[in-house]
Amino acid sequence: MEGNIFLGDEFMQRERIRICVMRVGGSNRDGDIASCLEDQGVNVEILHLNDILRRRNLATYDALIFPGGFAYGDYVRAGAIWAKRILSFLKDDMRRFVEARKPILGICNGFQVLVELGLLPGFDFLSEQPQSALASNKSGHFECRWVTLRRNPRSNCLFTRNLPDLFRFPVAHGEGRFIAANKEILDRVVESNQIAFQYARGDGKLADSSYPENPNGSILDIAGLSDPSGTILGLMPHPEDAYWGYQLPDWTLGRKPEAHGDGYALIKAMVDYVEQAL
Repeated sequence: MEGNIFLGDEFMQRERIRICVMRVGGSNRDGDIASCLEDQGVNVEILHLNDILRRRNLATYDALIFPGGFAYGDYVRAGAIWAKRILSFLKDDMRRFVEARKPILGICNGFQVLVELGLLPGFDFLSEQPQSALASNKSGHFECRWVTLRRNPRSNCLFTRNLPDLFRFPVAHGEGRFIAANKEILDRVVESNQIAFQYARGDGKLADSSYPENPNGSILDIAGLSDPSGTILGLMPHPEDAYWGYQLPDWTLGRKPEAHGDGYALIKAMVDYVEQAL
């Protein structure tokens, strides 16, 4: 692969890793995240949900990604139809995938799917009744901007291990305001350190729900959430849009265009985890 940084035995080892990027009608960021994974030297396949249902081959993959977009037009609510189709036809396969501790990443629309599936916050496994939701932005309109994020150092989320304390990803969504069904669930999320990272100000302090630092009004400034095991992550910001140095808004200020952005660390952490598990 042209431009890949992995050579020799390490490259061959990573070629053994198989990652599935699932898509449905309305998904539009599958190619973006796939290109990042290809740069990591892994074997990545973009598969429509219908193909997975026909083949029943989810278990042959080492990690699963739900990309961004507007699945099924976001009818009913964002991510709901995609999640219900999985619960109806792929529930047992998903259960085995999760129980095997294989990583699952949901970005933007994918985060919404994971919440609708009950995989996040994950207290009622693959539940038909979500324990949280990603509601409409408090601003009342689509938010497309770069945000500063603060990593939770107490989180056991495998995806955030290599991230700096403060980093930047862009957001692009209309329904990203994380809310919990009740205070008990929110308290459990906090106590188990499932908040992976939060919206912050440039000085590193939490946004404290201030706009536009917190672009959607998410409770406790939650931007990324993991399950109790740390192997499932959902986030509204887009790491694939901060993977390459030239994607960053200030890349012309002395940054080499071939350098990587903060999104590289998140995606590499997932690949490293899988590689060590093989």
